[in-house]
Amino acid sequence: METKDGEAQHEENNYRGIRAMPFVIGNEIFEKLGSVGTSTNLLVYLATVFNTKSITATNMINIFNGTINVATFVGAFLSDTYFGRYKTLGFACVSSFLGMLVLALTAAIPELHPPKCGYGIENMNCTGASPWQMFFLISGLGFLVVGGGGIRPCNLAFGADQFNPNTPSGKGGINSFFNWYYFTYTFAVMVSVTGIVYVQSDVSWAWGLAIPAFLMFFSCFLFFAGSSIYVKVRPDGSPLTEVVRVVVAAIRKRKMELPSSSSESDPCHGLFDRLSKSSINSKLPRTHQFRCFDKAAIIAPEDRFNEDGSAASPWRLCSIQQVEVVKCLLRVMPISASCIVYNLTLVQQQTYAVFQAMQMDRGLSNSSQFKIPAASYGLLTMVALTMWIPIYDRAVVPVLRKITRKEGGVTVLQKMGIGILLAIITNVVSGLVEGRRRSLALANPSGFDAIRGSISPLSGLWLGPQLVLAGLSEAFNIIAQVEFYYKQFPENMRSIGGSLTFVGFAVSSYLSSLLISIVHKATRGTETEWLTQDLNKGKLDYLYYLLAAFQAANLVYFVVCARWYKYRGGGTGGREPIVTSQGD
Repeated sequence: METKDGEAQHEENNYRGIRAMPFVIGNEIFEKLGSVGTSTNLLVYLATVFNTKSITATNMINIFNGTINVATFVGAFLSDTYFGRYKTLGFACVSSFLGMLVLALTAAIPELHPPKCGYGIENMNCTGASPWQMFFLISGLGFLVVGGGGIRPCNLAFGADQFNPNTPSGKGGINSFFNWYYFTYTFAVMVSVTGIVYVQSDVSWAWGLAIPAFLMFFSCFLFFAGSSIYVKVRPDGSPLTEVVRVVVAAIRKRKMELPSSSSESDPCHGLFDRLSKSSINSKLPRTHQFRCFDKAAIIAPEDRFNEDGSAASPWRLCSIQQVEVVKCLLRVMPISASCIVYNLTLVQQQTYAVFQAMQMDRGLSNSSQFKIPAASYGLLTMVALTMWIPIYDRAVVPVLRKITRKEGGVTVLQKMGIGILLAIITNVVSGLVEGRRRSLALANPSGFDAIRGSISPLSGLWLGPQLVLAGLSEAFNIIAQVEFYYKQFPENMRSIGGSLTFVGFAVSSYLSSLLISIVHKATRGTETEWLTQDLNKGKLDYLYYLLAAFQAANLVYFVVCARWYKYRGGGTGGREPIVTSQGD
């Protein structure tokens, strides 16, 4: 009955995937160009235009990135539960445009930013932003948070909604859209960290921020222009409600004893074991981890059932399938904690690597007048990630598959562990490069910057090793995170699972801000102060070595969690279950 209803729903939808794609892909391209073009160089904007100190600017960026990533979870919840993806995306696109417009105005109107710093050696001529100027700046960032929170978790799924998943052409269209989606993201990053960042840093901040705002306006125009042909999937409620029901039912029946099962053929003896026909989740076997939640499925004498076999009071009795969904979520949490610590390395490479570049020789050659924008060095991370993925898939995986006899060469958790190991190496290399950069700047400076201090003659290309290593680490760990959450979350929670990577980055951004504040306060005023406005007077390399130590401890913790982890379907200790053509 439920299947027929589902098929009827698909028949009611007038799928126009190919006709809708110009609007969807166009909206995606210009949105990414606008958002990435605005956020990539934001750290430099705060430091050079708003005269914000390095630590304050870094904390602001960490808080901004953290908040926008947390907002993705809120956006996914509101979209799935109340508004649907079309309304959420429409509202978010307008909010992003307003945020970019406000930031462009802060650069174009002199009254909305502090005056440019003087060139006193001690930088005594720098005036900070007024409360009104900061309010205007933060309001723009707030609009971007709302926009990013709605766009990131919904745009990929909205594009896939335009194709009929029950036809071969529809399935092929969905796969094609996924390819275009990731291509547009890479394209936007490439253009933003080169062209748009160059305009911002070397031509004009007003024009450099106005261009992303114009691109975002065009993105909004394309999105709403296709409204009449879009498939607009109605929200179907939140699966989080079922999770809460399991917790409430388990608490209510906490004093009851679990029935014992003497037969392996009936592991759910005495428990409510029902999978609704309308559920898109696959049936899960009962596991013995977190057995206290099994009490939510105990059939008590007072429990009643509806005619279709469902529980009359879902807040008192839950099925073992609902309980296993909660267990899946709980098993993921320790792995997620490790991912949060791992992300600290990537967060620091996005911030302090930029400050390092600002005090290095960024010329292409000794005679070249062109200087690479500090934020553009981050392109090396993206290039390393992009180049490694096809090499890994085409050359490395086949070799590993012959050795391990695993379809992916190594398991998802093993790939995540390799990423953490590379993060340790990344931090050590970063510390060595920073130590060399500072010693050359103090011994033989090649110039002087009014805000940053002495410029090291060391070429900015020496940041390449740490940024390339960060890209390789990300290629293993972050991509494995996405795959891990997709496979281990229940089917009806995969959109929420997809937002968990962003939420992990959010917590990492906040944690990074806290770590920087603690280190700064602990070392301030000492002879070996770590974090200073002028990196030549600090010990940034010590921070990198501290992060390497954190990642080493994190790797040990992760190995313990991976050995304990139980995959959906029965694999344990980092061993994935055998997946058939109908598995997840």
